[in-house]
Amino acid sequence: MSDTTGRTLRLLSLLQAHREWPGAELAERLGVSPRTLRRDVDRLRELGYPVHSVSGPAGGYRLEAGTAMPPLLLDDEEAVAIAVGLRTAAAGTVAGIEETSARALAKLEQVLPSRLRRRVNTLHTQTVALPGALPRPWPAVDAETLTVLAQAARDHERLRFGYRDRDGADSARLAEPYRLVSTGRRWYLVAWDTGREDWRTFRVDRMTAPRAVGVRFAPREPPEGHIERSIVAPISRYRAVVTLHAPLDVAADRVWPSEHVRLEAVDERTCLLRTGGDSLEWLALTIGLLDLDFTVHEPPELADRMRRLAGRLRADQGSTEPPERQ
Repeated sequence: MSDTTGRTLRLLSLLQAHREWPGAELAERLGVSPRTLRRDVDRLRELGYPVHSVSGPAGGYRLEAGTAMPPLLLDDEEAVAIAVGLRTAAAGTVAGIEETSARALAKLEQVLPSRLRRRVNTLHTQTVALPGALPRPWPAVDAETLTVLAQAARDHERLRFGYRDRDGADSARLAEPYRLVSTGRRWYLVAWDTGREDWRTFRVDRMTAPRAVGVRFAPREPPEGHIERSIVAPISRYRAVVTLHAPLDVAADRVWPSEHVRLEAVDERTCLLRTGGDSLEWLALTIGLLDLDFTVHEPPELADRMRRLAGRLRADQGSTEPPERQ
């Protein structure tokens, strides 16, 4: 590879990783003069990359969206990440892109070096999906909707959309998007709700017709821990706090990991379990199946439900004889 070709590829990599580069900083990174930098930019343009430039002392370069899709330059980690993501999408995580994801994955794996193909295959073969493990089907979201939300969050642009809450009430919202969050089952948008002047977390499958309104905003940061708290809480009708009388590592081996389960060490012999569910019966069974001593702190009705369940089990444990045939 010639010095010119290698330098041009390096320039493309820098432009793809950053929204805008000052010309002087790009030239310094590449070790060339501003004149050589301009020639390299012209080479990229001839190859179909829409590189926009701004003249003057504060000028710079940025790679913009064009009318056609030019080749992408990926490093090893980016190529592996994309391949793994495409395999996940091909399995149906996002509605409507399964077939497209499979085609894109086939193209990418065809040109992956063998060392990277082995890494992707290792991740795939050593990861097991459990069909039927979820208690009910989870709503899929439209890929175009996710794209609109992600772009608005990236560009700090306000969003307008309709929203239906868990009680079925509809409302119109204007929000400043912060992050898209996937729990593996659902997608959420964390945003500043301008009408309520507070942070809100919206389930994407409950949003309708989201669109950017062309108004930019100054980005702000949510309170520490807000994303975790706001996503865990809406998932479940009941929130449970339970002390498990076992070390954290022992409890972690028995607790099924999910977006509504949190374990915190209290001391060397106990830990705190925070979990939730739509049913007290389900919570009682889940905690009981851990086979650990525990103390229920909240909600009070969960402790009562577990006492009733224990009494029912004690009443039914007497006979192990098979029922007589009629």
